[in-house]
Amino acid sequence: MAGKKISVEFEVQQDLIKMLEKAKEEYDLESVDKALRCILDYVALDGDWEEIFGETRCIRCGSKSGWEEN
Repeated sequence: MAGKKISVEFEVQQDLIKMLEKAKEEYDLESVDKALRCILDYVALDGDWEEIFGETRCIRCGSKSGWEEN
């Protein structure tokens, strides 16, 4: 366990929970919490913040229902 963790509450859509569950299973992670921490670490260290946050994305607009497993 690297670093002290605190419990927080987030509101996300059901499709994103499915995405985290798939990442957990596919990469043999200990939990969906770990999957989310991996994503946050990527954003913090390697992500291009302008590319990530500077563009509005809506995968639920129109006929789309959110994240879909390929």
